[in-house]
Amino acid sequence: QLQLVESGGGLVQAGGSLRLSCAASGRTLSRNARGWFRQAPGKEREFVAATSYMGGNIYYADSVKGRFTITRDNAKNTVYLQMNSLKPEDTAVYYCAAGVVAGPTEGQYEYWGQGTQVTVSS
Repeated sequence: QLQLVESGGGLVQAGGSLRLSCAASGRTLSRNARGWFRQAPGKEREFVAATSYMGGNIYYADSVKGRFTITRDNAKNTVYLQMNSLKPEDTAVYYCAAGVVAGPTEGQYEYWGQGTQVTVSS
């Protein structure tokens, strides 16, 4: 079983930055791709960013391109989401997910973390 734990969320003013972390433990069972998704109140969960195991394939939602960066440290089994120039519309619960192949679709991911709240004030 693979466990994912997100951290790093919090309250930040518009224009500020946060870095989210997603630490994995347990057996990966080749579920080495990682994705970040988010869900705002009253909205469906949406894709944010994803990376393959070696970082050769990286994807971003149009809404975060140029502001967010996904990276990973495989020695630490941790994936990061650096979020810069944050906007109030980035407010959401951010979830980390693990799957075999990186991509923008929820169905590609089998394991999910519990989420971490990000709140951006105007």
